[in-house]
Amino acid sequence: MLKEYLAGASALLALLVLATPADAQRARDEARGTPPLQRAAPQTVGISPARLERITTTFRKEVEEKRLPGAVVMVARRGRLVYSNAFGLRDPNGSDPMRTDTIFRIYSMTKPLVSVAAMLLVEDGVVQLTDSVSKFIPSMKDVKVVADSGEVAPVRAPTVQDLLRHTAGLAYGEITRNEKVKAGLVSAGFAKPGVIDFDARDMTGAEQSERIGKVPLLHQPGTVWEYSLASDILGRIVEAASGKRLGDFLAERVLVPLRMTDTAFSVPADKLSRLAEPFAKDPASGSDNKLIDVSKTPGNDSGGAGAVSTAMDYLRFTQMLLNGGALQGQRIMSPTTIRLMTSDHLSTMVSNPHGPGLLGLGTNGYTFGLGFAVRMGDGVAGVPGYAGQYLWAGYAGTYFWVDPVQQLTVVYMSQAPSPTRAYYRRMLMQLVYQAIAY
Repeated sequence: MLKEYLAGASALLALLVLATPADAQRARDEARGTPPLQRAAPQTVGISPARLERITTTFRKEVEEKRLPGAVVMVARRGRLVYSNAFGLRDPNGSDPMRTDTIFRIYSMTKPLVSVAAMLLVEDGVVQLTDSVSKFIPSMKDVKVVADSGEVAPVRAPTVQDLLRHTAGLAYGEITRNEKVKAGLVSAGFAKPGVIDFDARDMTGAEQSERIGKVPLLHQPGTVWEYSLASDILGRIVEAASGKRLGDFLAERVLVPLRMTDTAFSVPADKLSRLAEPFAKDPASGSDNKLIDVSKTPGNDSGGAGAVSTAMDYLRFTQMLLNGGALQGQRIMSPTTIRLMTSDHLSTMVSNPHGPGLLGLGTNGYTFGLGFAVRMGDGVAGVPGYAGQYLWAGYAGTYFWVDPVQQLTVVYMSQAPSPTRAYYRRMLMQLVYQAIAY
């Protein structure tokens, strides 16, 4: 018993030592007017300090052995921040250490943000999930679907709900193997093979809305879950329905109320010194790492891959979701909306062997809601968690999840666009859940 007590005390002391830079970060946050989540000792919310320290040991080793340039991890349980740590370098070509306020390109973690924006318009009564996409984007009215016989008319029009759950029949030029669809996406400027992945920010939002209707759909709407440009098109719907640029609407309804002061679609000059960078080459594959240029305002605010954020900013967003739509006195949306978004929207009508869990985590066990992968049960998946857990991740190495059963949310930030991304996501999930004591 004494040995266990001393081990726990030692681990807690280590965490207190680690909290010194966290305290400095809290002072910086408060100076910028961004109150952090209330901090708590891990054991007060049912987490073992000694077991939680395994996150530190593991990620320090990954950085020391040059497999990761750097990372930031934040863990909150029962509304309290119990772990906040930064590892490695902000830029591996320099000497600046990674900090908890470092800014990251979050790529597909933009998708939950734009999904919330769209659902706020549903709450406003301006948009309905059953609305056809062409109601807001006229070029989609005559869109065709590829078929063995050529191009055919869709059995039904793609809807807003289809965009939110990736069943609109759209594709990503970087992912699809259908040469006709890929050629259409390249011709329209949505994909740049051999140049840079997931960057169509050089066209305006209006150009994007006009060009998407000229690209044939890969599937009949509502039949197959296909990870795609759907969230970018959803962003154009937010703009058409609100009359505002996507970033402006998000700032007004989500970012400013939640005090997410570093989340945007570009990084201003006075913050560029806080932007994380990747290794020049991926250690696992040897490929060149090419990430989007976020130093200037893009032609369009990409709802699928364009935002930047910090770990604390994004944790405030996920904690709002976990709280049922509110944070620190600010009501963003209804808990009934979040319940709808984090429910199964695929069921048995959609068949795809490369589903949400395999794409994001390399394991089965997940369906898709309206902007999130959603865990179907306690079992099946090759990672710990509970039914109703929801999550998503980003191309450059970022990741988050929310577990309502355990009142838990975790944010992981890195700039490591590598085939090993899923490995780190699974590893962190294992390390966090094994630290839960009750």
